Amino acid sequence: MNLPATCLFGTDGIRGKVGDLLSAPLAMEVGFWAGTVLGKAGSGSIIVGQDSRNSSDMLASALAAGLTAAGLEVWNLGLSPTAAVAHLTSHTDAIGGVMISASHNPPEDNGIKFFAADGMKLPTDLQEEIEARLRNGDFAPKASTSWGRCYQKPELVKDYLEFLPSPLPTNFSLKGLKIVLDLAWGAAVKVAPVVFSQLGAEVICLHDRPDGDRINVGCGSTHLSQLQAAVKAHQADLGFAFDGDADRTIAVDSQGRAVDGDYILYFWGKALRQSGKLPHDLIVTTVMANLGFERAWEKLGGKLLRTPVGDRHVYAEMVATGAMLGGEQSGHILCPLYSVSGDGILTALHLAALVQESGTSLAEMVDTSFHTYPQILKNVRVEDRDRRLNWQDCQPLQQEIAAAEAAMGDAGRVLVRASGTEPLIRVMVEAATSEMTQEWTNRLVLVVEKHLI
Repeated sequence: MNLPATCLFGTDGIRGKVGDLLSAPLAMEVGFWAGTVLGKAGSGSIIVGQDSRNSSDMLASALAAGLTAAGLEVWNLGLSPTAAVAHLTSHTDAIGGVMISASHNPPEDNGIKFFAADGMKLPTDLQEEIEARLRNGDFAPKASTSWGRCYQKPELVKDYLEFLPSPLPTNFSLKGLKIVLDLAWGAAVKVAPVVFSQLGAEVICLHDRPDGDRINVGCGSTHLSQLQAAVKAHQADLGFAFDGDADRTIAVDSQGRAVDGDYILYFWGKALRQSGKLPHDLIVTTVMANLGFERAWEKLGGKLLRTPVGDRHVYAEMVATGAMLGGEQSGHILCPLYSVSGDGILTALHLAALVQESGTSLAEMVDTSFHTYPQILKNVRVEDRDRRLNWQDCQPLQQEIAAAEAAMGDAGRVLVRASGTEPLIRVMVEAATSEMTQEWTNRLVLVVEKHLI
């Protein structure tokens, strides 16, 4: 196969446009070599889940063919959130899990994401071994009497559904709350409405069936306008938007304001701190976290550590420091007290519970928390993979970044990075004033467009 010169595994597995990078032959070989590597620890099953993309069936089938060719048993959940795969992998005798999804990406993209037996992201060394074998190995499964089998196991998703409310207090109820859920035509459609309704909330759903043509299109956690309008139109208490695989969530308060991962970490962190469940008063987040959040948390006496973007980096820092709460501004939250992976539905439940227990509204909680610094994030599409991933070599861009940092001093910051999941260069500027933020964002974007496209 014609593989790219750069690493196949990005910050969140293998992801790309189907028919370009991702294909059935690639998925089958990835499955075979992953099965070969994971199978060294012993025989067992691999749990496979998928989102609603039209290509997910094809990739899941090809992947299962490779895994069974390597002698492993496959349990296929069908449509399921990423967190369901992680949870079930960690609570069964499975030796690994795989999710077929491109998360918040558009319908034409897809991805393959692996989990270890403990439900955590597959360690980097095993990913590197799989990729090395894929690039250098001879894909020629030998004749065998011990081929694996593939079983359809959609009923296992019910075990995950039953787990979701278990961390909440006994007999806890969301009765009295009206909640709008934007399910993004994706993996949350059969889970989130059920669990919120079972807990007594009045639930209104948007984009509430699996639709591979429309997953994430103009909806979900990266497109909040429809949820914001629905929350105000229905006079709801709050709303939640999930992405395609439901591993992240963004909330909306009754005024229609977005409540992102920074606010979720702040509210959840305060609650855990008050109950003595937040070691060292520490929250781990990424370089994208707003300065307003950081300074508000420090004012409370807390400590905040930043990592590169990606939950893999956040999790690694959490392991190193013993932190019990971390996550990203995008709404991907990690809380090992309750879950082995980022889980948008679980996060939404806990935020709703915090609102219910507070006796106030989410809007009031936001008003009395902190004010964010003006922040602008612009995405510039750069199709050339090598040029995109080696953007640091662009001297005009480096010079403009240095100029921006010198002009803003400690009143702002700049972050330029290549997306690990999409063909984008992301330019983020945060400053004390909107004018300064807008000026330097525009200048940096122009340099990217001139020298990298």
